[in-house]
Amino acid sequence: MATPVRSNNRLSLAMERTDQWIFSQDIPTDVVVVVCEARFSLHMFMLVAKSNYFRKLILESKEPVLTKIDLSEIPGGPQIFEKAAKFCYGVNFEITVHNVAALRCAAEYLQMTDLYCDNNLAGRTEDFLAQVALSSLSGAIVVLKSCEDLLPMAEDLRIVQRCVDVISLKACNEANFPSRTPPNWWTEELSILDIEFFGIILSRMKKRGSNALTLASALITYTERNLRDLVRDHSGKCTKSSDSDDPGLYARERELLQSIVSLLPSEKAAFPINFLCCLLRTAIFVRASNSCKNELENRISVMMEHVTVDDLLVMSFTYDGERLFDLDSVRKIISGFVEKEKSMAVFGGGDLKESYPVAMHKVAKIVDSYLGEIATYPELTISKFNGIAILVPKGARKFDDDLYRAIDIFLKAHPNLDEIEREKVCSVMDPLKLTYEARLHASQNKRLPVQIVLHALYYDQLKLRSGADDQPDAAATRSQLQSDVSLVRENEALRSELMKMKLYVSEMQKNQGSSTKGASTTSGSRKHSFFSSMSKTLGKLNPFKHGSKDTFHIDDNSGVDITKPRRRRFSIS
Repeated sequence: MATPVRSNNRLSLAMERTDQWIFSQDIPTDVVVVVCEARFSLHMFMLVAKSNYFRKLILESKEPVLTKIDLSEIPGGPQIFEKAAKFCYGVNFEITVHNVAALRCAAEYLQMTDLYCDNNLAGRTEDFLAQVALSSLSGAIVVLKSCEDLLPMAEDLRIVQRCVDVISLKACNEANFPSRTPPNWWTEELSILDIEFFGIILSRMKKRGSNALTLASALITYTERNLRDLVRDHSGKCTKSSDSDDPGLYARERELLQSIVSLLPSEKAAFPINFLCCLLRTAIFVRASNSCKNELENRISVMMEHVTVDDLLVMSFTYDGERLFDLDSVRKIISGFVEKEKSMAVFGGGDLKESYPVAMHKVAKIVDSYLGEIATYPELTISKFNGIAILVPKGARKFDDDLYRAIDIFLKAHPNLDEIEREKVCSVMDPLKLTYEARLHASQNKRLPVQIVLHALYYDQLKLRSGADDQPDAAATRSQLQSDVSLVRENEALRSELMKMKLYVSEMQKNQGSSTKGASTTSGSRKHSFFSSMSKTLGKLNPFKHGSKDTFHIDDNSGVDITKPRRRRFSIS
């Protein structure tokens, strides 16, 4: 609300100054010119001397005496009309780069041209434009900025076109041969313009031969200045929140961002990857159009091998860094990169499954490290975690140590997962691709499901048995591991049944002295029933009733007793 007050104050001061140089003529005023809220008491004969507009009003008026004229539509408003009136009265005033475009438009509106009167206001402003305002890059930018409120008249008078020509030419020269420091000072000057004018200048610079890096430099500076609160490094402390459902929230920023993205040069490598990631995070935050987000995602996926973990985190967290914000864009970027690599492999006549490029290995390591960073957040579900992990082909990981680290962090941050859920989390990892240090850690990790621990232990045993140079068959190894896991589960079930029996017997002994004969009979019946069922359970769970699996190949006539199992690692005692 402070701006209208300042505007009214300026109008009051302008009218007071006008009264001073009007009343100094000692001739009563005969016409009141109204411009918006301002009222100017003037002399018609002074206005007619310079303005053909007022002359026509008098000639075409049906009133005998024209005492009031409304000029609220004059370009520039009251401040510019005051200067035009001063020019009619011969009072000096200053023409600057800030008001010359408005004065030129007002002169055209009031028909104060040289055709009506020599050395009129239109000629004076044209001379200032040519000799002063458009002689420098900074002056031309200020004049073009002032034209934003003077459309379409400023375009009809070719002020905009002349400014664009001067700016594009001088900006290209500064980009190639800097005359000031820092060398990109001209990009700061351009950032004050409206996005429409800014886009016109970039287009004109491109036609003049500016390369993509020059245009990208100007776009980066413009974006950082005009979206300062949104486009920043992820370490910037910003408390903005995207929880609001108001569709009109950040409408201006959304339109501006979409316009900026539409101006990006076609050369995808012209921009730093962290800048593109910040743009994408902003697009997600302001709810930009799908086409805008898709364009940024495609640009990032092309350069995925240059992305850092911090860049991915920029897109994933809210501005305060307290919670996960968006994972869909990260999934699309990784998926786009993998599809690009597959297409390149097919185009090159190779097979991506046989040999993965270095870029794929690098991206796999980045993705695994990224999963380790976001695994601590409670809102990260198993499906989202696995959905990102499986985007990278398993063959692209030389070792699964980084993925194992991410899984371990996830299990530690989600302690309430049951055995099935923990197995689901670990399903994206191949335990046989862990290094010795990782397998050693996994074998002692109580958070891992039993199956993964067995994989780690059994792999080391196979290596010891077969020697360092012999590699066991993967299918046979997994089959053997599945058998061992089944045996462990049977043993666990048997221990559970035995524990239940011990507890039941102990409870019966305590209640034996106080129980009645009928109760004793009932208990005996239940006891008999329990032991009968227990006997059946033990019969089903006995893993050795057909003999040891290591002796099943011995003939029955050899005289060897195969009913006695050899000592096994997983005992039921």
